[in-house]
Amino acid sequence: MQISARNTLKGTIKKITLGAVNAEVIIEISQEVEIVPIITNSSVERLGLTEGKIAYAIVKASDVMIGVD
Repeated sequence: MQISARNTLKGTIKKITLGAVNAEVIIEISQEVEIVPIITNSSVERLGLTEGKIAYAIVKASDVMIGVD
């Protein structure tokens, strides 16, 4: 897989929750670190996503916001 995005996070699919149209996919990047993308149900099916499968969260954004207390 070759992509232009610089932020590629490898992890294991912990849980998939299907909705009417979209799915919430919890990817465990490391112990106690998760990323939760929302993708279409058809993408879940097309990619063959299942719990326990290795997957990559690929982040490509032109802006990153920072907040402080």
